[in-house]
Amino acid sequence: MNVLMLTSSYPKFRGDTTAPFIESIATNIARQHIDVHVVLPEHRELKRGAVEDGVHFHPYKYALRPEWTLWGYAEALRGDVKLKRGVYALAPFALTASFQKMMQLTAREKFDVIHAHWVLPNAPAAALVARWRKLPLVISMHGSDVFMAEKNRAFGAAARWCFDNAAWLTACSDDLMQRAMAVGAEESRTELVPYGADAKAFHVQPEDAARVRAQLNLERDQVMILAVGRLVYKKGFEYLVRAMPQILQDAPHARLVLVGYGDLREELETQARARGLNGHVTFAGRVPREQIAAYFAAADIISVPSVRDDAGNVDGLPNVVLEGMAAGKPIVASNIAGFPDVLENDASGILVEEKNSAALARAIVRLARDETLRERLGTRARAQVHENLNWENVARKFISVYERVAVQQASSEKEK
Repeated sequence: MNVLMLTSSYPKFRGDTTAPFIESIATNIARQHIDVHVVLPEHRELKRGAVEDGVHFHPYKYALRPEWTLWGYAEALRGDVKLKRGVYALAPFALTASFQKMMQLTAREKFDVIHAHWVLPNAPAAALVARWRKLPLVISMHGSDVFMAEKNRAFGAAARWCFDNAAWLTACSDDLMQRAMAVGAEESRTELVPYGADAKAFHVQPEDAARVRAQLNLERDQVMILAVGRLVYKKGFEYLVRAMPQILQDAPHARLVLVGYGDLREELETQARARGLNGHVTFAGRVPREQIAAYFAAADIISVPSVRDDAGNVDGLPNVVLEGMAAGKPIVASNIAGFPDVLENDASGILVEEKNSAALARAIVRLARDETLRERLGTRARAQVHENLNWENVARKFISVYERVAVQQASSEKEK
């Protein structure tokens, strides 16, 4: 089987933390003896060979200058809420270039399925190619795409047109699936496919965890609370910073480590200083992908305080949740979006009300004081990844979708 994927984000080089879940989907499908070709926008930092890990890469050029490559790679949205200036001007060029690249590829090679990641901005171009080449289209929704369709009438109309022209739709969380159906997705052709994690990759030697703790100047008895993600509003890190004074009252040896980069770093640092948290909160910045597992291993508690931001944007299912589970760590997460789909409260994690710093603090303190509870929750979470929430299972689910829609397409063509 030959699959053509279209995406606007992908790790730009080995170790990059931009949309690693897209890479995991593509590479794990390729490992199942499926030919995977990925069409993606050029970028000034893109360093991918023609073929890596069984995945063929086909960048499309749309900007005259490298500094204008703002399309995709988590760079189009400011704070993950508003489109940055210049993106609207680039859109016609990027969409046209992606369409042309797919038309060129489908003209010289036989594909069985087109798979578009994010209904917006990618599915319109993919749908046109699919119609022209009479190929089935699969659209996977990841979060910000449905948010844009909800908030803009024109974007909503574009999303509905894509839904109508798709053979099948997938969403990474039940919440996202329900929201997509409210926009216009048909329930009978929409399927929940949560992300996965690699348990082996997050089985780290104790010396690697000790090295990270030493780099962070953490004492043996200090409880490390780890939060990982882009520093944007929907990640809810401001509520975690607000929770720290209360956490320190009851667990004075706690230390918060924030790993990630984004538009809100300066604002979060200012909030931490204003609350007198110098020495208790560390902004670790961008950490290479290959070192992330060691940070998880070094942590005692993983916090994922995601929220619906003021614009209504919310995470689908952040990788950090599944990676924390794979590392066997207890997780405190907001009871929204895809978190209840994978975390069972008080069994494999603790779910708290979003935007509630007091509830967040209480859950973290409870774990900080009870090592046995941390071990129990982490063990169950890791078992879930081994049993179901792993990338091999996710790949099989996508391949099952491909096979189903390919058969349907073949039957439809015969009837004509």
